Amino acid sequence: MHRSFRPTASLMADLKIGLLGGSFNPAHQGHRDITLAALRRLGLDQVWWLVTPGNPLKRTGSYAAYDKRIAEAQHVANHPQIHVSDFEQRHQLRFTVDTLGALKMRFPRTSFVWLMGADSLAGFHRWKSWRDIGQAIPFAVFNRPGHLLPALSSPAAHAFAKRRLPEEAAKTLPYLSGGHWTMVTGTANPQSATALRAARPRWVSSD
Repeated sequence: MHRSFRPTASLMADLKIGLLGGSFNPAHQGHRDITLAALRRLGLDQVWWLVTPGNPLKRTGSYAAYDKRIAEAQHVANHPQIHVSDFEQRHQLRFTVDTLGALKMRFPRTSFVWLMGADSLAGFHRWKSWRDIGQAIPFAVFNRPGHLLPALSSPAAHAFAKRRLPEEAAKTLPYLSGGHWTMVTGTANPQSATALRAARPRWVSSD
């Protein structure tokens, strides 16, 4: 059984925390590269990997067991400022909009920034209440090979175009209100969970 990361509100007060959500099926170096870039470019104190019990946009049968995904994420993270969290499983949350509401209620003095790859921004308009998510929290988007132009031409990028910050202003994001965002172009790790699962098909198992 994995050892859970369960911070208290008092310990997290006044900290700048990046949130990277996903199935981490499996976690890989691309996740870590984005996270390290976020710590550096946004001036964050920590990044939390929120491992979802199940992405509503993906087939549930494609997942490895939850504890296995958590353990692999902890192995890949391997950094004192990266924490792997089972928050969504413990609170029975499946949608990002609900997760953000719960986190902000539990940690009212913490400054959160949502982190995502450019491929996620390209499909962000398919997420439940995506406009509410974007208005609730500032977010940083990290380039992935082949996804920059689709991301920048996406409905979400157009919806929040007026609040986009230049990349050199990324460190101001944790101090800003929801809707503000920036694109970090210096990350370009091509690794994907889909390719990793194809290379080791026995990764997937039933819970």
